[in-house]
Amino acid sequence: MTRIHHFASRIAASIWFAVAGLANAAQPEKQLPFPGEVFAIEGHIAFLIQPDTKPTNKTMPWVWYAPTLRGLPGGAEKWMFERFLKTGVAIAGIDVGESYGSPKGRAAYTALHRHLVEKRGLAKQACLLARSRGGLMLYAWAAENPDKVRCITGIYPVCNIASYPGVKRASGAYGLTANELNAQLTKHNPIDRLAPLAKAKVPIFHIHGDMDRVVPLDKNSAIIKQRYDALGGPMTLEVVKGQGHNMWVGWFQSQTLVNFLIKHATQKAKP
Repeated sequence: MTRIHHFASRIAASIWFAVAGLANAAQPEKQLPFPGEVFAIEGHIAFLIQPDTKPTNKTMPWVWYAPTLRGLPGGAEKWMFERFLKTGVAIAGIDVGESYGSPKGRAAYTALHRHLVEKRGLAKQACLLARSRGGLMLYAWAAENPDKVRCITGIYPVCNIASYPGVKRASGAYGLTANELNAQLTKHNPIDRLAPLAKAKVPIFHIHGDMDRVVPLDKNSAIIKQRYDALGGPMTLEVVKGQGHNMWVGWFQSQTLVNFLIKHATQKAKP
C-alpha cells in the first residue's frame, strides 16, 4: 500500500506541475517602466499602464506606443510616460515582432484596439507615439483607421519601407518576394498612404535629427511633412541639428512632443 500511495503521490505531483506550467505559460511576461498589466491578444504580448486617477464620466485617453519589442518601452520612455500618467492618460502597446507594417501586424493592432475600447473603457481615438521602427506599424494601421486616431507623434520614426529596413528585408513579413513587395509598395508604405489621415485632419508632430544615418530625415519625416502639407494635413516637424539615430536624452524628454500629445489626448473627441 505504501508503494501504491507513493506512486499515486508522484502522479498527483506531476499533474499539479503540468497544470501550473500551463497556467504560467498562459501568463505572458514583460518588463515595463511603470506598473501595468501584461496580457495576450491573439498570441501577442500586449500591455496597459493606467493612471492612478481614472475618469468617472468619460472614456480614458491613451497613448499607443510602438515598437513593443523585447525591452521596449524601456527606461528612456519613463520621463514621457510619467507625464502622460500624471495627466490621466494611459499607455498601451502590443508586440507584433518585426512586422514592418504588414497586414498581419495590422490585424493584431486592430484586435488590441477593439479589446481596449470594448473591454477596458479606453477612448476610441488613440494618440500614437512612434519611436524609430514603430512608425511603420503605427502609420500602416492609422492609414486604415483614421477615425480611431487622435494624433500621431514620432521620435525619428520610420515612415518609408524602402529606406528602412529595405524592401528585401521587409518582404518576408509580408509573405511576398522582394519583387512582389516592391510592385505593391505604395499599398503599404506610410509615405504613400497619407491621404486618409489628411482628410481626417489628424495632427502630426515629428522630432528628427538631420544627421540620422539609420532612418534618414529626407527619406522619412521630411517626405511625410512635404506630402502632408500638400494634402492639407496639419504637421509640425522639429529638426534637431547635429543629432542622429541615438539615445540622446532630448528625444525622450521633449517637452514640445509631450505637450502636443497631452493637448490632443485630453481634448474633446472628434466626431
